[in-house]
Amino acid sequence: MFPVTRPRRLRRSEALRAMVRETHVRPTDLVYPLFVVPGKRVRREIGAMPGNFHLSVDELLPEVAAARADGIGAVLLFGIPERKDERGSEAYDDSAAVQTGVRALKDRHPELIVITDVCLCEYTSHGHCGLVENGQVLNDPTLDVLAHTALSHARAGADIVAPSDMMDGRVGRIREALDGDGRADVAILSYAAKYASAFYGPFREAVGSTPQFGDRRAYQMDPANADEALIEVGLDLEEGADIVMVKPALAYLDVIRRVKDEFRVPVAAYNVSGEFSMLHAAATNGWIERERAILEVLTSIKRAGADMILTYHAREAARLLA
Repeated sequence: MFPVTRPRRLRRSEALRAMVRETHVRPTDLVYPLFVVPGKRVRREIGAMPGNFHLSVDELLPEVAAARADGIGAVLLFGIPERKDERGSEAYDDSAAVQTGVRALKDRHPELIVITDVCLCEYTSHGHCGLVENGQVLNDPTLDVLAHTALSHARAGADIVAPSDMMDGRVGRIREALDGDGRADVAILSYAAKYASAFYGPFREAVGSTPQFGDRRAYQMDPANADEALIEVGLDLEEGADIVMVKPALAYLDVIRRVKDEFRVPVAAYNVSGEFSMLHAAATNGWIERERAILEVLTSIKRAGADMILTYHAREAARLLA
């Protein structure tokens, strides 16, 4: 009771605050998403995501080397194809940008954790995450294509494959394909609770994946549902997921907490493009303090229960945390 109990005693200095701090964000908690494109000498800034670039493999290597110097230990690769078709066939082309990038990175940085996004939306002409017939996104026929893609990434050297499509049963099909190819050590990071969010717009500009008809609400989760997230996560774990993800992060901190409390498994959270771009725009206009805001956002995600955070702020945050 006051005046004996005074919580401010332990807030008087940075040293005291650091000593009793409950939540810590480290550079090793961060995963750096990168966009790989065909060609050479391509370093093209993404308009809606300032400071992020389309990178050809020769430009990817120095970018990752710089990220490693900042303390980043893991990257997530998204690929942009030379051409798109109805099946997204470049997704599983062994000579495509992602597969080429994985081989180059593992050759140059064998200790780096390389994660690859497994989805079709960047590769399909219609922009949906699965095969389409008569205006409908087909679940079961898409599974073999996703498994084929994941296997192509694993054969290139990916440490972790990350299916983000939200097709039912895809984790099990990918696990079966990997194990059948003698790649039981390749882990699966499942986008287990991926919501049909308004915060993906800048990313869709980056990869040209805006659907040509309809939207993704028939397969991505309803933002109003939290109990359903536990069902999705449980199913993916039963099918063989090693890490589960909640996406986006900031509007779903409660879901992150519930997933961590319910399952006690490694949980990832994606600080998505719209969250990044909002913060960048507000800071550019002088409305918020950029550096403090970045660390506050990441701390909130970690405090909610995330073990790892995929974020476009990764390099800047790592430097701030050093």
